Amino acid sequence: MKSINRRKFLSLSALAGASAVVPQMIGSKSATASPIDDAEKTIVTRQLGKTGMEIPILSMGVMRADNPAVVRAAYNSGLTHFDTAHGYQRGKNEEMLGVFFKDKDRSTFTIATKGKANLRSDNFEQEYEELLNTSLRRLQMDYVDIFYAHAIENTGIVNDPRLVKMLTKFKAEGKIKHIGFSTHANKPAQIDEAIAAGIYEVCLVSYNFKLNILPELDAAIQRGVDAGMGFVAMKSMVGGVADAKAKSKVNGAACLRWVWQNPNITTAIPGFTSFDLLDNCLEAAHSPKLGESDAKYLAALKERELLYCQNCGNCVKQCSKHLPVPDIMRAYMYNYGYNYPSLSKDTLVELAVASNACSGCTKCTVTHCSSGFNVADKIAAITPIVDVPSHFLA
Repeated sequence: MKSINRRKFLSLSALAGASAVVPQMIGSKSATASPIDDAEKTIVTRQLGKTGMEIPILSMGVMRADNPAVVRAAYNSGLTHFDTAHGYQRGKNEEMLGVFFKDKDRSTFTIATKGKANLRSDNFEQEYEELLNTSLRRLQMDYVDIFYAHAIENTGIVNDPRLVKMLTKFKAEGKIKHIGFSTHANKPAQIDEAIAAGIYEVCLVSYNFKLNILPELDAAIQRGVDAGMGFVAMKSMVGGVADAKAKSKVNGAACLRWVWQNPNITTAIPGFTSFDLLDNCLEAAHSPKLGESDAKYLAALKERELLYCQNCGNCVKQCSKHLPVPDIMRAYMYNYGYNYPSLSKDTLVELAVASNACSGCTKCTVTHCSSGFNVADKIAAITPIVDVPSHFLA
């Protein structure tokens, strides 16, 4: 199979401006890959629960991408689903997508965005509605296909009556087609709560070969599928690096093929930011079966300390200050794995984590981490970013 190199993608992107290439329509049985090769390549599609959406198994997580040419290359290669969020790049990510898709046929793509629900605010309803309206203005769209209540971690939030009321209202008004939630932690419990709530159609869930709770999570996902829920996978590349010091990249194609073994996962949203990374993802999408070499590679990688936090929460119980350690570890991954320092800082600032979060502790009480992390060292290496002026961060 031929790979699509950087020069070819640049050529493809240039052609797109003259409408020389258009992607296949959503809802067809397969999405056409890059037309620049003589042989036709297709990407398998799957149904997203009971939403009626049929999308390729590979989608684009746009979070870190700031180059519309990469979005164009993905779109022209047959990707039809694009995932962003209200807070990504402080709104510029949605704005970029709005400009790119402004003149595109709305039936040729689907958009998902996300918004965090601050249920502690007395003005939650007004603030959440303005959040969604702002996202729609940035995207220059009347509606999004999926709106996720973003980064829900604590059980009880998914079925909070105020959140349920607002999400139902958004859908009734036509601002969102389908209601979803995203979660990094307490995933099986969150899925069961979402099933009980009865309004959720999509779950965006961290899902990868390193997870320690795969049997429990797979069982919960099956319960969700049986209830009509669709599942989208994130964090599939376990932080993007193959070692704790972030000196080498993971083989993303192998990671994606592992995810697609589960027929209950409709699509994955890797956050590629370059043509080379997109090429690697497309390699997997065009040949999605997990091979023997992939399996051996992942088996060896499973034993290494990577940057992905299991979000088990045991560290919080051990920490004498009860710091939000999993979130701090996620901020560490954003900076050292994703090379996204601004999101790292934003994550810590939102949680009110101080730059000297561990001051006063002579010895770290977090002595066991299911991911094998030296928690104290990682906290010390990331929390000082809080004091770095934002204009110095990418």
